[in-house]
Amino acid sequence: MKSTAYIGEKSKMSFWQIWNMCFGFFGIQFGWSLQMGNMSAIYEFLGASPEQIPGLWLAAPMTGLLVQPIIGYLSDRTWHPKLGRRRPFFLIGAILSSALLFVMPNSSSVWMAAGVLWILDSSINVTMEPFRAFVADNLNEQQRSFGFAMQSMFIGLASFIAGYLPQVLVNWFGVSREKLNGTIPQNILLSFYIGGAVFFIAVMYTIFRSKEYPPSETQTETNEHREGILKEIASSIKNMPIQMKRLALVNFITWPGLFLMWFYYSTGVASQLFHGDPETSSDVFTMGLEHANTTSAILNLVTFGFSFTLPFWVSKLGKKYTHSMCLLIGAIGLISVYYIQTPNYLYISMGLVGIAWASILSMPYSMLAGFIPEQKMGIYMGIFNFFIVLPEIIASLFFGKIMSNFLHNDRLMAVQIGGFLLLAASIICAIIIKEENK
Repeated sequence: MKSTAYIGEKSKMSFWQIWNMCFGFFGIQFGWSLQMGNMSAIYEFLGASPEQIPGLWLAAPMTGLLVQPIIGYLSDRTWHPKLGRRRPFFLIGAILSSALLFVMPNSSSVWMAAGVLWILDSSINVTMEPFRAFVADNLNEQQRSFGFAMQSMFIGLASFIAGYLPQVLVNWFGVSREKLNGTIPQNILLSFYIGGAVFFIAVMYTIFRSKEYPPSETQTETNEHREGILKEIASSIKNMPIQMKRLALVNFITWPGLFLMWFYYSTGVASQLFHGDPETSSDVFTMGLEHANTTSAILNLVTFGFSFTLPFWVSKLGKKYTHSMCLLIGAIGLISVYYIQTPNYLYISMGLVGIAWASILSMPYSMLAGFIPEQKMGIYMGIFNFFIVLPEIIASLFFGKIMSNFLHNDRLMAVQIGGFLLLAASIICAIIIKEENK
């Protein structure tokens, strides 16, 4: 089902209008990247073993599964005279997320960190989920690819800066790597504090510098006659457009590969390439984490740069082949990690993954936006994220057993498996996705 509401009515936005609309994602991703790059290490610093890590990450997908469709449903039905439809949720989520980024590095135990992560991820989802719909709401079909690419650009830039931040604090400002009260290194602690401030400021910038279209009469009438939230979500899932189902399958295979990277890449580099241990050689382990985070920062720098070229590749190859090509390049990057012996070669591997990440953050949403009804943009964007969080839940529940029983806690082997999943997603994308719009 293709949306026709607003098409022809939405005026073309300038570069800076789209910039203002997407800038909040810089703050969201800054906080998210600090979490992704450091949570496994925080857990291990607090005493968690490698096979426990997937289960401890369960907070992120569970909160996404529960929160995102509900927030999408509510934001579709919201209209505030000053803040509009999506921006009230940006505001609430920004306040909560920023506060919790200050709390997280002060966790005194594994289970306290896991509990704070549940609340933090819920708050981030309140802010993040409506941002996808926000871009689709305000841009016409011709500018949506650029709008989602702009989001990818900000995500890449924020992740690059956040990845380097702990090391910059040590090398440029003399912040210590020593553990504060025997738990979390001081440079990581201060990085989370900075992340909380950046998150809040960036999201507030978008709130005050952007506008939204008021609901059309059709949308208002539809909202007035909607069923309850659970029935609405169930009905929307049942009536998903066929293109959405195809994209969902590609996402369902893609994202476990990324989760395995996030679960194990940083600690794998620290333990298997730098031969550090969080208990007996924490300084070496921390240096390994910093190297992993800086290579991940290069990943995100490549994402930042490559995002600008996505509209060009779409014009030449179309959306599905652009996405398939990028997934293939990312697969090569992740698979190669397992065979690297010289740590600096990881910059190349992660750079390849950065190309895939730019596309993963934009192309599926750009393809999806033209095939879902305008008045249900929020709820369908939330449902689409089911196919991100469900595979993460599966990985969180079961991959720990695979790690201990079959991989012997070989973290970099787990990263390589993630690369093969991206390879499978690339092939499936090229075969089943129909190029219905460019």
